[in-house]
Amino acid sequence: MSDEILKVENLEGYYKGSFGIVQAVDKVSFSVKKGEIIGVAGESGCGKSTLAELITGVPKTLLHHGKGQVLVNNFPLYIEIPQNETSKINKKTLKYKIKKQKEKIRKDILSKEIGYVPQASQNSLNPVLKIKKIIHDVMKQRYPNYKNGMQINIGGELILSNAHIMNHFAKLGLEKSILTKYPHELSGGMKQRTVVGISTLYKPKLLILDEPTSALDVTTQKLLIDTFLELLNQKIIDAILFISHDIPTLAQICTKCIIMYAGKIIEKGSMEDIIFEHLHPYTEELIQSIASFNPDGSAETKLKGIKGRPPNLRNPPNGCRFYPRCEKKMEICKEEEPPYFYPIGNDNPVACWLYKE
Repeated sequence: MSDEILKVENLEGYYKGSFGIVQAVDKVSFSVKKGEIIGVAGESGCGKSTLAELITGVPKTLLHHGKGQVLVNNFPLYIEIPQNETSKINKKTLKYKIKKQKEKIRKDILSKEIGYVPQASQNSLNPVLKIKKIIHDVMKQRYPNYKNGMQINIGGELILSNAHIMNHFAKLGLEKSILTKYPHELSGGMKQRTVVGISTLYKPKLLILDEPTSALDVTTQKLLIDTFLELLNQKIIDAILFISHDIPTLAQICTKCIIMYAGKIIEKGSMEDIIFEHLHPYTEELIQSIASFNPDGSAETKLKGIKGRPPNLRNPPNGCRFYPRCEKKMEICKEEEPPYFYPIGNDNPVACWLYKE
């Protein structure tokens, strides 16, 4: 049996509206195996959150799946139709198939195979419901016949609506009293852990975290990171996909890292390699923009920002998308999009013409 929980193959996604078409994710491929904690880093607008939504199989309004596939334990989340078969399929039939596919994803994939903590998830808690009622509503959505106190068997474990929930929340360092409180009675960190608790109630194989620590102070961030590690250690989840613009935070928990720029993956590697042995000029600029200090409070290195701004993805440029901002650009970078190269002595793929030889 394969340890591969998630496999993303040449995934493309775009936003479509009155603003036009924005190609937010372009030919992205990677996989997540059991036991891995993979970080996804890059500037705001590089496609990180869009990628997370596409991986759930039910992207929000305006975001559409283009091409490519997402496999969760070998189950394809998107219905792909070969070009030569498109004209043979009735639009009504296709719409029905997509609807049934989304129903299956909501019922059998989300929460059970994939746990998703979206950006600004603290605000997703209904302010007029107590936490216990929010959880019961979630359970009822997955099991329409569910009633308070009903026993449900999930993965061979007997779930008691009250006892199991209390025990699960205790593992996340949350007191039982939380269940009887309203969201406004909780601190930011407690809200975030509550959302994580709800997302992992069904013991999903993969937990997707989108900027889970961005609105928290450093002490609460550390507590939350410890919570994620504890979820893995207790085998409540099997792997984590951690999305953040904050590389120091990713360095505390991730085993591998993916660097995205303008909708594309430009470099992959171990977390240690990305920090100390990075290859792409954009990754180098990202690392140099991290503030670091000596014990006496003085700056360890001179802080350096990245000049310019990311390209407009309504009309992506030819060649390397980082070309206009790159200090190491060559003429070929302007005209031809770089494929992935594997430099000698390094197994990490990097999309940069500097490594052609």
